[in-house]
Amino acid sequence: MVELSGQPLQRTFGGDTLNTALYMARLGKKRDIHVSYATALGVDNISQDMLASWKAESINTDLVRTLDNKLPGLYLVETEPCGERHFHYWRNDSAAKFYFSELASSPLEVAVENKQVDALYISGISLAILSEEAKAVLVTLLEKHKKNGGKVLFDNNFRPQLWTEKQAQYWYAQILPFVDIALITEDDDQRIWGDSDIVERCQEYGCQEVVIKRGAEPCMVVTQLQTDAAETSYIAANKVTKVIDTCAAGDSFAAGYLAARLSGESASSSAELGHQLASVVIQYPGAIIPLEAMKEII
Repeated sequence: MVELSGQPLQRTFGGDTLNTALYMARLGKKRDIHVSYATALGVDNISQDMLASWKAESINTDLVRTLDNKLPGLYLVETEPCGERHFHYWRNDSAAKFYFSELASSPLEVAVENKQVDALYISGISLAILSEEAKAVLVTLLEKHKKNGGKVLFDNNFRPQLWTEKQAQYWYAQILPFVDIALITEDDDQRIWGDSDIVERCQEYGCQEVVIKRGAEPCMVVTQLQTDAAETSYIAANKVTKVIDTCAAGDSFAAGYLAARLSGESASSSAELGHQLASVVIQYPGAIIPLEAMKEII
């Protein structure tokens, strides 16, 4: 989506899965990770600017669908002095909502059919913006991807502006049986499911690994969930003295964790990289920080 943020307002690009994809692309250059992004855009100049900026970040755009009569979504970020942010969205008719709505198969469906995708990352927002029919298409796609031997990575990002807790419960329950690594924001999970046990639920649905994100508190990582050798560890977050903007904190953590984990690193060291990246991101305004700010991490 188009992001408007800062004082004075500046136009950039963002969105939870895009933020994660971009940071993974930056981290992946030395890890042999190649990132493609699947979404829908229009034919307008802003859409073309988006594509150009993603390509400049080494994101493959072959899975992007172009729709003649649609535009990108828009959101405005208001940030409090403490760094907490409030979002205002204009995306009810955004192109991304119609990615699976055309008669022809989407580029992602074709790529999965041809076994061109090793790991597929989606978020709760990826689900929430789709129509009910498109959600069902995505679930079927995940099932086929798993049968092809691919991994599914899921972040539970929840936005109450998009759907109800009951709707999220239903569709998360359709997704979780295919998920290998679940990245769960604790506050979002409690809002959706109440006080039920996150690890127990993920284990019952068949997830292999769960990472519980708890803001500035240590994250909880449980690996080998489906075996008797399940291991739990807590990894402390990096301390930040001055938080500028918490936008994309969770998205960048996910990027760091997954980039390291998919490269064969341990869960603990992967979480450390996630915390390290997130601690830098929240010291800059906006979702995407300058590449120069990540040089020590990359």
